[in-house]
Amino acid sequence: MSPYHKNVCDDCFSTNLESSNSSAQTSPLKCFSSFIKTLRFRFLVTPNPTFVKKDQVNYLRAAVTTMSQPHFLLVTFPAQGHINPTLQFAKHLIRIGVRVTFITCISAHRRMSKVPTAQGLTFLPFSDGYDDECQPGDDIDHYLSELRRRGKEAVSEFITSSENEGKPVTCIVYTLFIHWASEVARKHHIPTALLWIQPATVFDIYYFYFNGHESTFKAQADEKNPKRSIKLPGLPLLATRDLPSFLTALNVYRWALSLIQEQMDVVADESNPKILVNTFDALEHEALNAIENFIMVGIGPLIPSSFLNSNDSLDNSLRTDLFQSDSKDYLQWLDSKPKSAVVYVSFGSIAVLTEQQVEEIARALISSRRPFLWVVRNRKDGGEEEKEEDKLTCREELEQFGMVVPWCSQVEVLFHPSLGCFVTHCGWNSRLESMVAGVPVVAFPQWTTAKLIEDVWGNGVRVSANEEGMVERDEIVRCLDLVMGDDEKGMEVKKNVEKWKGLASEAAMEGGSMDMNLKAFVDDIAEGCQWISTHRRVEEIA
Repeated sequence: MSPYHKNVCDDCFSTNLESSNSSAQTSPLKCFSSFIKTLRFRFLVTPNPTFVKKDQVNYLRAAVTTMSQPHFLLVTFPAQGHINPTLQFAKHLIRIGVRVTFITCISAHRRMSKVPTAQGLTFLPFSDGYDDECQPGDDIDHYLSELRRRGKEAVSEFITSSENEGKPVTCIVYTLFIHWASEVARKHHIPTALLWIQPATVFDIYYFYFNGHESTFKAQADEKNPKRSIKLPGLPLLATRDLPSFLTALNVYRWALSLIQEQMDVVADESNPKILVNTFDALEHEALNAIENFIMVGIGPLIPSSFLNSNDSLDNSLRTDLFQSDSKDYLQWLDSKPKSAVVYVSFGSIAVLTEQQVEEIARALISSRRPFLWVVRNRKDGGEEEKEEDKLTCREELEQFGMVVPWCSQVEVLFHPSLGCFVTHCGWNSRLESMVAGVPVVAFPQWTTAKLIEDVWGNGVRVSANEEGMVERDEIVRCLDLVMGDDEKGMEVKKNVEKWKGLASEAAMEGGSMDMNLKAFVDDIAEGCQWISTHRRVEEIA
């Protein structure tokens, strides 16, 4: 007999539970309740029938021998940078036995290169009233209001139908800008977790800004004096240019800052908020522990496992793009280039550069005389898609050295052996992907901070803009020369790149921090839900 079968309840169980002649000192219900509490420690025990009624024994056996499959509802904002990490999160949940329902908007569903499919995954799009996307010129406040209203209705209806079908939702996980999902969860008494798809450091900055430190930001931040610094608990010294642009005077996305404030209010009001961060312990240990009231858990890096020397059958099923590439000729082009020679330039799926800035980048690429792959997204104007690459004034000169494409599979490109450098807008997915791939970075931040890349991790350098906010061609060339050169700075960057690549791989492997933290989170949710369910049944028996 297992040692866990002994001494479950000193009042009710004798030392040898196999004996049926032991005497109870307390009521059957007290004994049963004590037993149920042991479920939180996952002790599988068999109560002595002398002390527990027959119907209680039958229910108890069912409770501990037929664990229903956990059912997680993932709700995400309909943007590429939100959907990709959430799909990777879904993949890891499925691998450990969780049923997943993935909810996002029809607009994203229509643009997907392929709809994700996998056993254990249900994909459920809903209409936010903007099925053809929110277009430039649309009322953003109305769009967000409809997304919230219709999203809450869709999630609530699904929870009810799942309950009726015998597949109740056991946890709701939502991403940035979808905090209204927590309201629905409270209504249905379902636990929630925030999947934070930016670095833990950025979460900390936003939290401190909206919780007692706003005056510190305003008093110390001086955009005309970059040497002025801001000190926040558990974080490195920050200059104004180190802050997310949503917190600066130049921010034009006031709606985004408002939503982030609402998100911070939601987690601040919860007694024990669960915050899952797409990072890993070795990368942001201090940031994950900077806020005393919260437990933030690193469950990253959330990138396709096949690029981490792991054969995962789910990888191809759970990868999609909201932007289409005409062909994959760029991969053949990369095959023709020497190792670590190509400069890859991409500013993500949302950032829009001025025509002047695009021209400066083009001239810098020509001046560097290095092979490059540059993603220049097409734009929609009045419903018609315009090819932005056709507007480049130096197109013929560019084609002498590199290739311009409207979109590409970024992970495939970053892991190609010909890649030598990544010029990035510093979106968090891009930073993690380049880190895992072992590619040095030239940080060209849009919205977010590049502080960590240059000053903390040392896996790249950051461009400096002029007084008008323009990054000039000579500055871009300088940064390319630094990270791709063989001088002291270049070698230091390459050394750090290899260091973080190794640590990221360790975090992602079986038994690594991602694996352990995610399993602990799922176990915690499962135990909590089981405890609530069985406790209610115990009260019914009483």
